[in-house]
Amino acid sequence: MTEPDALAAGPVPVAPRREGAAHDEILERIDDLTRVVARQAATIERLADDAKAKAQRERHGADLPLVTELFALLGDAVACASTAESAREREAFDAVAGRIERLLVGRGGIVVAPGAGEAFDSLSMEAADVVRTDSPDEDRTVDSLVQPGLSIPGRSIRPARVVVRQHRKPAESSPSTDTAQRPRS
Repeated sequence: MTEPDALAAGPVPVAPRREGAAHDEILERIDDLTRVVARQAATIERLADDAKAKAQRERHGADLPLVTELFALLGDAVACASTAESAREREAFDAVAGRIERLLVGRGGIVVAPGAGEAFDSLSMEAADVVRTDSPDEDRTVDSLVQPGLSIPGRSIRPARVVVRQHRKPAESSPSTDTAQRPRS
């Protein structure tokens, strides 16, 4: 047949084949997308489970005995650094203390070492001493650190020992001090 004869014969059944092929292609793509979504859902579930397990390990302090020993060793290294006789020894002990602290933090420990002026937190600090301050803004703030503390997420193992400032109004002269200062006749 020539082209004019083909046109005269009527529509060619090519279009239905294309519709069928297009339909099959759409079904195949839907199947592919279903597999991709299922794979992504499984990945998200796995990541969520890993995050939950990590959080649970951090909460329970899986390495608590090791963290406690590392904290004691850190205290020894800091003490050695502060009493070193030469700058070279001091630098060496400071380097060792830094490495121990990194290990401690890597195992889930948190060194609690509040600086002067920070608010006193009774959950992670212990007042070793109290000093008077005339400024109400400095009331219940840390004056100085006596000894650092140790905590793990959600739990204080050893509170930091600090000197706490407490605001007190200047004492007015009381009758007992007035009589003590009178000269005897």
